[in-house]
Amino acid sequence: MDTIVEKFKGGAFLIKDYYFGDDYIPEKMNEDQKMIRDMVREFVEKEVWTRGHILDQQPSLMDEAGELGLVGAHIPTQYGGQELDTILNTIIGEEIGRGDASFCTTFAANTGIGMLPILYYGTEEQKQKYLPDLSSGKLKASYCLTEPSSGSDALGAKTKAILNAEGTQYILNGQKMWISNAGFADVFIVFAQVDGDKFTGFIVDKGTAGMVLGEEEHKLGIKGSSTRQIFFENAPVPVENVLGEIGKGHLIAFNVLNMGRFKLGVLVGGGCKIITTRAVKYALEREQFKTPIANFGAIQHKIAEMAIKAYVLESTNYRIADLIEDWKSSAIEEGLPYQQALLDAAEEYAIECAISKIYGSECIDYAVDELVQIHGGFGFSEEYIPARLFRDNRINRIYEGTNEINRLLLVNMLLRRVMKGELDMVGPAWAVQKELAGMPKMETFEGPYPTESKALSHFKKILLIVAGAGAKYQMDGKVDLKNEQEILMNIADIMVDVFNAESVLARLIEVNKMNDPKLSEKEAILKVFFHDAQDRIAKNSVDALASFASGDELKVMLMGIKRFTKLEPINVKEYRKKIAAKIIAEEQYAF
Repeated sequence: MDTIVEKFKGGAFLIKDYYFGDDYIPEKMNEDQKMIRDMVREFVEKEVWTRGHILDQQPSLMDEAGELGLVGAHIPTQYGGQELDTILNTIIGEEIGRGDASFCTTFAANTGIGMLPILYYGTEEQKQKYLPDLSSGKLKASYCLTEPSSGSDALGAKTKAILNAEGTQYILNGQKMWISNAGFADVFIVFAQVDGDKFTGFIVDKGTAGMVLGEEEHKLGIKGSSTRQIFFENAPVPVENVLGEIGKGHLIAFNVLNMGRFKLGVLVGGGCKIITTRAVKYALEREQFKTPIANFGAIQHKIAEMAIKAYVLESTNYRIADLIEDWKSSAIEEGLPYQQALLDAAEEYAIECAISKIYGSECIDYAVDELVQIHGGFGFSEEYIPARLFRDNRINRIYEGTNEINRLLLVNMLLRRVMKGELDMVGPAWAVQKELAGMPKMETFEGPYPTESKALSHFKKILLIVAGAGAKYQMDGKVDLKNEQEILMNIADIMVDVFNAESVLARLIEVNKMNDPKLSEKEAILKVFFHDAQDRIAKNSVDALASFASGDELKVMLMGIKRFTKLEPINVKEYRKKIAAKIIAEEQYAF
């Protein structure tokens, strides 16, 4: 029998029907998971919201998070951690995300990109030396990759590391910037070029001679987080602090970012929910024309849309968590150590992790923008929280790789897997081309949501039309896709919509089996999302095809797009009103 690992390879959602079965969804949260959720929520509400925006409170908050077991939740017990599964870590991350964004940055930089390089690539001695104190919160971590001349182009770093004559130390010279947690970190993951061209990771301890911190940056938002430049002036680092292999630092940088992107998507998922709650509470308090503004259709539209995005994002995040956990568990059963299994899982689902980051950061951008709008003039005043939330969350589209870079990565990673033979897109793409040349097929879809199931199948066919045509034109020398970023962006956006559509559909199929009192409102979310996704997919596909195809070939493909975007119109106004009504009745995000 096929295993989970064999069935659900990363990126395979684009060409295979997803198995709608026993996936974890938040509606299945058990008592132990609820207990951990409530514990984290209490910590966030009592401590993080009151102190998390203050710079000098970050170390003590990390200490408290460490005492609660939150910092080392994902670290194996042999290194002082809790070794909680991916689902529980996602629950913790989402609850942390309900708190102040400055502390979210501190927490994520420490537990993700700060600690994971040592867990993934450290020697046993390095793990034993650093991870227990990092897991407890006694030590804090930082990640030093970006330089003034190298941001997205990380491998263009100019920081140099030269081995001394005795062969005992590497001497670091260079500059890092935009380094989160720099002001109070004890352990720094630093990347430098050995012998001028061997990109390599190092563990650098606080207080290393020749390591000088710049002043705190004056940022647009997340002012409570520490962000500094770091200068290395003949800074000696023992050879035993080389992280991984010489010249293999790119593996550390890129693979750690996979999990970092997913963690960011999870954090902002929690943020979207609490922002929706803030929006509805204010809309119920604020009266205009002798009635709460929550009674106005325009405000209800905004509240509903915030909730739709939050619910879809949550569906996507827990689907990814479930995939990672299944892959990790299977790998452990096959004999891989915990950390290697987790690394392999994050690498396998790099495409999906990038989707979480892209969609999540843009969801919360929408939410905070509408929060300000609902508050009106009060939202624009620094005396009130919406202004801070607006500023704080703008960074999400920039760090962990800009959303533009992540969109390009989505397509490049997909094409790389196709070229390696890991994913067969050629066969499915050819099948769609044959379908376009013939008579439309009568398709039958079973289950509780046949309309959406059919639409999802068609969304995937549209992607195959666009990607297949792009590949053909590339092979014929008519287009050079790697230099056509606009087209790649179109394809990436289709991929994001396809994955999100499948995630929320899979969730609703499971919810439908349960006695869920909010099923009707959740079905409304499903229907509105599919309605809007179809329009976005249609536009992105037409824009992409018209950018490189022409003549009869273009006409045939455009006819195909029309064939596969035929969802019947629905009354989205009433569906959104239904969603908003539930949120207004409960005075909080309700799903």
